[in-house]
Amino acid sequence: MQELSRKNKLFTDSVIRRMTRIAIANNAINLAQGFPDFDPPKEMMDRLEEVSHLGPHQYPITMGAPNFRQALARKCGRFMGRTLDPETEIVVTIGSTEAMVDTIFALTNPGDKIIMFSPYFENYRAQAIFADCEPVFVPLNPPEFNFDPNVLEDAFKQGAKAILICNPSNPSGKVFTYDELKLIADLCVKYDVYAIMDEVYEHIIYDGHKHIYMNSLPGMWERTVSCSSLSKTYSVTGWRLGYAIAPEPIMERIKQYHDFNTVGAPSPLMEAAVVGLDMPDSYYEEFGAHYAHMKKLFTDGLKRIGIPFTDPQGAYFVLANIGPYMKKGQSDVEFCEEMTKKVGVACVPGTSFFMEDVNDIVRVHFAKKDETLIEALNRLEDIKTKMA
Repeated sequence: MQELSRKNKLFTDSVIRRMTRIAIANNAINLAQGFPDFDPPKEMMDRLEEVSHLGPHQYPITMGAPNFRQALARKCGRFMGRTLDPETEIVVTIGSTEAMVDTIFALTNPGDKIIMFSPYFENYRAQAIFADCEPVFVPLNPPEFNFDPNVLEDAFKQGAKAILICNPSNPSGKVFTYDELKLIADLCVKYDVYAIMDEVYEHIIYDGHKHIYMNSLPGMWERTVSCSSLSKTYSVTGWRLGYAIAPEPIMERIKQYHDFNTVGAPSPLMEAAVVGLDMPDSYYEEFGAHYAHMKKLFTDGLKRIGIPFTDPQGAYFVLANIGPYMKKGQSDVEFCEEMTKKVGVACVPGTSFFMEDVNDIVRVHFAKKDETLIEALNRLEDIKTKMA
């Protein structure tokens, strides 16, 4: 038999999704993979019930159903402060994951370099490898996860084609300030670099922080692709409705990859989701308050137990220090697998996110019902005894 592809030797399967499988096998509370255990908005579920009988059930227009793209243009344009053209500046994808892959292929050629901050979402490195690109990592320094401007500019000087930023950040919870984004934007203009923005957590912000869209900064609309999805904002991670927003010359390339990659997003789900995109501002206020409540409940519990963690500014993840509970010589992957079995709570080893030498950090998420979080905290109360 001929040799199979060598690319997959450069990365593993998703450790996040692997931990979900281990959690299911051990009847553990899954705080590893970031999806809620509560329902989407009732309006969307009711509309989905209607659509299940009325349709559509066939292929959509490849770039996305017209009424769905129009609703996206209204919603995203409102928050971005920009009038968006649903015909030329938006494409609907299978989750933001596909939007990111299509964008990387549309912007880069084999051998190009993509700047990424570390810690980073595990998909990014694999996506760069798919496109035969080279990731260039710039550290975010805890606990605030700030970056050194000189180190960042050194990365630009290496001839990068694009910079990929998750804002708010998974897994660190960092929300980039205006000054930080302006510094990055100025470097993008100076070195002629594209910005690929993963903004799926755009409406999950805490404690007075503010999400600022990179494409709103001077000189950045023409060189920015904003990737996002409905997954987090409407608690529909299984609907797989994502999208990319970009100026027409870039969007034409993205659409071309999307067309041959996945053909189109699910027709009935797009139809049902329009009512969600037309929600009033009060929905996003209540949504944000709900996440602030879950964050407080969970982090107050971690403080009570004595588990050290970094306080997120946005998104719904906490990076916790499990060093005090590890056995000598134990890896974080081994710890997480053992913890899932013995404590009954699943999390993700930090080595999935950091390029730095980190072995005592795990990512846990708190997008869960109160009763789920309370039970998880109860199980964590005696973590030291169970992991001894």
